[in-house]
Amino acid sequence: MKTSTNETRVVTDPVCGMKIDPEKTDLTASYEECTYYFCADACRKAFEKNPGDYSGRGPGKRKGMWGRYLDRLQKSTGGKAMQCH
Repeated sequence: MKTSTNETRVVTDPVCGMKIDPEKTDLTASYEECTYYFCADACRKAFEKNPGDYSGRGPGKRKGMWGRYLDRLQKSTGGKAMQCH
């Protein structure tokens, strides 16, 4: 039986909560022997400024303006994906 090698590993940006492919970003930071991946340089800079604020967060505890927006969007849609039809 053949196994697929096309499986993509996805990680979560600890600052905004966005899901990203670590192979497609070079924005990283290390903290307490862990490597964190980021969607944008602004998220990486926010993490580097206060890594303890973001390193232990679980999913759903977003911070910043973008995080608050995503939390409101999720609340208003009931967590369901938006549809155009």
